[in-house]
Amino acid sequence: MEKDFDYLSVSQLCKFIDLLHPYMDDYLYVYDFIHDYYYISPAAVKRFALPSHSFQDLVANQKKFVYPADLYSLQEDLALLINGEKEDHNMQYRWLSITGEPIWINCRGCVVKKDGKPSHMIGCINEIGVRQKADNVSGLLGITSLQSFLSERAVTISHGYLMRLGLDDFKEINEKLGSDYGDMILRRTAECISSHITSGQMLFRAVADEFLLLDTQNDDIKSAISLYKSIRQTVDEFVEANHYEAVFTISGGILSYKDMHGHSFSDIMKLSEFSLNEAKRDGKNRYYIFQQAAYDKFLRRRRLTQLLRQSVNHDFEGFEAYLQPLFEATTNSLYGAEALMRFRTEEFGMVSPMEFIPLLEETGLIMPAGKWMLHKSLALCHEIQTARPSFQISINISYIQVMKSNIINEIISAVTAHGISPDNVIIELTESGMLESDSRVTKLVSNLKDNGIRLALDDFGTGYSNFSYLNELKPDIIKIDRSFTLKALENDYEYQLLSLMSNMVHSLNLKMCIEGIETTEDLDKMNELSPDYCQGYYFGKPCPYEEFKEQYLT
Repeated sequence: MEKDFDYLSVSQLCKFIDLLHPYMDDYLYVYDFIHDYYYISPAAVKRFALPSHSFQDLVANQKKFVYPADLYSLQEDLALLINGEKEDHNMQYRWLSITGEPIWINCRGCVVKKDGKPSHMIGCINEIGVRQKADNVSGLLGITSLQSFLSERAVTISHGYLMRLGLDDFKEINEKLGSDYGDMILRRTAECISSHITSGQMLFRAVADEFLLLDTQNDDIKSAISLYKSIRQTVDEFVEANHYEAVFTISGGILSYKDMHGHSFSDIMKLSEFSLNEAKRDGKNRYYIFQQAAYDKFLRRRRLTQLLRQSVNHDFEGFEAYLQPLFEATTNSLYGAEALMRFRTEEFGMVSPMEFIPLLEETGLIMPAGKWMLHKSLALCHEIQTARPSFQISINISYIQVMKSNIINEIISAVTAHGISPDNVIIELTESGMLESDSRVTKLVSNLKDNGIRLALDDFGTGYSNFSYLNELKPDIIKIDRSFTLKALENDYEYQLLSLMSNMVHSLNLKMCIEGIETTEDLDKMNELSPDYCQGYYFGKPCPYEEFKEQYLT
């Protein structure tokens, strides 16, 4: 059946597309079957990897802009259209963006016939994965409308701010009261915020439970803070008026125009998301003003996390095992070393353990990295023991490893695999972590003792120093943290506390190691407390194995 508009030629349809495309978000197209000629709205080439907005040899060119996995089914459907076996085209598949990313589209078209044979097809392509321009739940324009507004007014906007507002703990409302009730809360929150909107301000719905408030006239951050506080008060009043059926608060991230200027819309959204997240991380129900230095630190943490993950997945490239000497206090002789994890990258150089260890723990990467460190440390100990059979190795274990992995089996199997006598291995746990201990910690300690592996309680004196742990866990060694040592060296009161602690430790038949010894004077004063072991820069800094071997073993 021929379409009613078959009297329009392909060239006329192309002109029709040129006329309409500036006023459309979607893309019109026409495909001439007879001459194998394709024409699409010129704006499409700014979005997709098309060779041009008009070209011939469609099938060959589709390889350039159609997602490979969708190409066969598309060309199969196209063949049916050309052969006259179908009159309508309606497919959802993926095109490639100009940067090579797959983008879902819906392509529709109808075949126009002449003399009973397919002549050409005209249709429309629209993205089905884009964010909507308006939100019916909140009654607000969507994030793409904000993008269009900023794009159109980029030249005229010279000051102002963007505030990203987000409900705190909104997920709990949906879980407890249902999504319909959650939608009502979003509508009422939008009303609470809108009640404060004045001339020069616009409110948009962002994603999920977040809103974006744009002010293009007022550049005073103090006024932004005042506005946030007013919105927060109105939200609090609504929660009370709603008889506390849904208790929630609202946080805000504030981004000034000077921080937005020169950035793409995508980057502006990232900065606003960071600011809101910082407000939530800081305790929720508060505001945060964007700070470039803090954002740079955030980007560094994110990049370091990427590098750590890459390293773990590439045979731990960049990780190193350093050794710091451990000395017996009475004889001043080397008895072992503490193995310390280090991380080096081409981008950042040597990264401080204070920076990368928490990242390993937050991401769970401490489990594979800790296992690598365990085997590396024991391998070095085995090599040293060929010359010094009594050499002992002290290895740090994270509480994440204790809580989330079968660490005791890993330790025992590694000690056996490397041929190390268990009594030459010391496992170190931090004293501060004991506050979060549970049955897994006591089980670990019990299994260590059963297998002849010693336990050291590290960083003692920095946290809560709950002395009951000494009796309950009965560690073999108590390590006095360097910060406690420095205080004791400078303050008589702290020194007396350390003296009392030393007496108590020894009365329990435990050993004590004092960390942070840096000078001869430090050593002499600390030796008055009768420690069993000493550690610090006076004896040597952590260093690579080859350097350790040269300084202390040859």
